[in-house]
Amino acid sequence: MPLRIAIVHHDASVRNVLWKVIAAEPDYIVAWMVGDGAEAMQHCRRDMPDLILVDLALPHRDGVKVTCDIMKSYPCAILILADAPNQQAGKVFEAMGCGALDAVAAPRPQENGSGEGANRLLKKIATLAKILGKSEQPLRAAAKSPDAVPAQLPFLVAIGSSTGGPKALAAILSAFPADLAAAIIIIQHVDLQFASGLSDWLSSQTPLAVRLAYEGMRPLPGTVLVAATNDHLIMGADLAFHYTAEPRDYPYRPSVNALFESLNKFWPRKDVAVLLTGMGRDGGIGMAALKKAGWHTITQDEKTSIVYGMPAAAVELGGATEILPLDRIAGAILKRVPARPAMKRRQ
Repeated sequence: MPLRIAIVHHDASVRNVLWKVIAAEPDYIVAWMVGDGAEAMQHCRRDMPDLILVDLALPHRDGVKVTCDIMKSYPCAILILADAPNQQAGKVFEAMGCGALDAVAAPRPQENGSGEGANRLLKKIATLAKILGKSEQPLRAAAKSPDAVPAQLPFLVAIGSSTGGPKALAAILSAFPADLAAAIIIIQHVDLQFASGLSDWLSSQTPLAVRLAYEGMRPLPGTVLVAATNDHLIMGADLAFHYTAEPRDYPYRPSVNALFESLNKFWPRKDVAVLLTGMGRDGGIGMAALKKAGWHTITQDEKTSIVYGMPAAAVELGGATEILPLDRIAGAILKRVPARPAMKRRQ
């Protein structure tokens, strides 16, 4: 059946462009269009769509408040539309904290009636459609890691998150000391347009150094690295991070499973993996493999998760060493981190 999509945007010209872009696709149907949050709530009560596109700059109640209201009363899939992604990153992460799945720049009306950025929007909708209606295919078995652990490697904490993830990540990172003797790598399902904003926003929430993960970077104690592109961030045989487009058919980009599988294959230490709130099942298979290999694995519990999809997948597969509420996860991680730095930071 076609995906029924609702549009909530303050600008009539943008609504018109969105309608044209979506209606031109045979697999999508525009369920309804409105210009403010109050109308959106009324329509949700009468006619719940499969996906709602919500503008951040709505009148009276902005997109963050409208998203929170919809998710509280009529939970459904929401994609945030941002007119100025670079300036609206904080609002985007607030909306994702309420349950929005992702965000994308809104198409801009052109003189010929078309919309600049329409292809990016359609690609994002297609990704969400897969997540909403298609189970992920199992990953291939990862190669066994070597037993020897080089002494200079830092303790590693790998974290995966999606819906509601930014707020959960901030809660965890804010509880860590500046001299944390562990390296942290984060995979958050967010479009590359907002990766830099996520890094900057998380940096304001923690005493740790937060950076985007670039090709060839290695884990460093006291440093948080955040996946920076829509390609998958993985650990390589050289014990450095690399980006890869494969597997191309994953609806989750970047994929938590891709990172966890690569860590199981190449990272010689058995450290800590964490799976936070998120829709879908990304990370479940990879976390189960890590636990079987000897990693300490932590999943966020159902009560404190905005969406209990990804953690539930790990639990169902026997991949959770601990199932904890959000406010206890940082403490559980700190218990596993060595008292002394595993390696000294280079000057």
